[in-house]
Amino acid sequence: MITDNLPRRSTRQVRIGNVWVGSDHPVVVQSMTNTDTVDALGTANQIYDLWRAGSEMVRITVNSPEAAAQVARIRDMLAARDCFVPIVGDFHFNGDRLLRDYPDCAEALAKYRINPGNVGKGSKKDEKFAYMIEKAVEYDKPVRIGVNWGSLDQALAVRLMDENAKLAKPLSADAVMREALIRSALDSAAQAVSWGLSPDKIILSCKVSHVQDLISVYRNLAGRCDYPLHLGLTEAGMGSKGIVASSAALAVLMQEGIGDTIRISLTPEPGGDRTKEVIVAQELLQTMGLRSFTPLVTACPGCGRTTSTVFQELAQGIQTFLREQMPIWRLQYPGVEDLKVAVMGCVVNGPGESKLADIGISLPGTGEVPVCPVYVDGQKTVTLKGEHVAKEFLAIVEDYVLTRYSEGGAKRRAADAINKTIPIKQV
Repeated sequence: MITDNLPRRSTRQVRIGNVWVGSDHPVVVQSMTNTDTVDALGTANQIYDLWRAGSEMVRITVNSPEAAAQVARIRDMLAARDCFVPIVGDFHFNGDRLLRDYPDCAEALAKYRINPGNVGKGSKKDEKFAYMIEKAVEYDKPVRIGVNWGSLDQALAVRLMDENAKLAKPLSADAVMREALIRSALDSAAQAVSWGLSPDKIILSCKVSHVQDLISVYRNLAGRCDYPLHLGLTEAGMGSKGIVASSAALAVLMQEGIGDTIRISLTPEPGGDRTKEVIVAQELLQTMGLRSFTPLVTACPGCGRTTSTVFQELAQGIQTFLREQMPIWRLQYPGVEDLKVAVMGCVVNGPGESKLADIGISLPGTGEVPVCPVYVDGQKTVTLKGEHVAKEFLAIVEDYVLTRYSEGGAKRRAADAINKTIPIKQV
């Protein structure tokens, strides 16, 4: 059985603000804003929304003096709302100048993300990278060295291509590019350590946009280092394509124990909700059994027996209600994230699935008697009918949470768990 304590490939742990990444810590969910960081209020609001949705780190773009000047203000605006989520600064091209000219920004960020391929060119490259590492050491900040397929260090790629061409049995161009990604990350980490950055302040990532390439790169990278690894399929795409591609790649790697923090890089629909990527990341981890974030609803897909949309509407309403309640329930009712709810559409699997959940309802299918038996902890407790089934079932769910996950309820759950696992001797 998969548990939170799966052994990870990384043995190191890195502290980022109030969050630990790596070693035996649970996989961490992170996200990134798509606001203009110059808009401090808009950025702070989006960070707050992502945090409430469950993002445990939020990355922001720091690409200009105007953006860097707002970072400390954004942090303070969030602190005023009791939000202390670690903010990660995403630097490209001019990060050395921004960290030098805006010390408040350098201090306010919980982590720096540096892309070796975009630091600079020629002799200036090492100089700029070294300066950013120097600032990370000065401010005691961890660094993610994030290599990306679309901005790979071309000098390194060309050198490896030349070396490969001289081999008796040259590798494919794709294999050389994957090796260039890995080498860029590992070589950059080694440089950072030589300049004084502790190995316990380093996280690595090598992002690509194709599933099989990502799996191959991270398997190789995990076998060659003990740094915590950040997983993500870059430019995953929009909607179901982005969700499926990211899930396919990350699930394979995490099943093998690879990966310590993840992001689902979804292209949002115009005006779409940025928190979607957080929800997908959480649901991926939860459906794999790696972590629990919010109660999940089991619901049947529907068939010719369920021509009514009642069960679909109820399942959607319950799932939305549970997710909206979690920011409050998480504090008041420890363990509620493991609650299992079933909303089923007919008699075929309805009673059985409802009994297996903590609380479930079996709605009548087409032609069935218009009644809805409700099951609590495997026992039928009441039968609902009429126009207010949804409202009444929500009230039952709320009452269940109150009685089972309050302090007294937690003690009862613990006792029930012991009784289920320890056989009672017969006299």
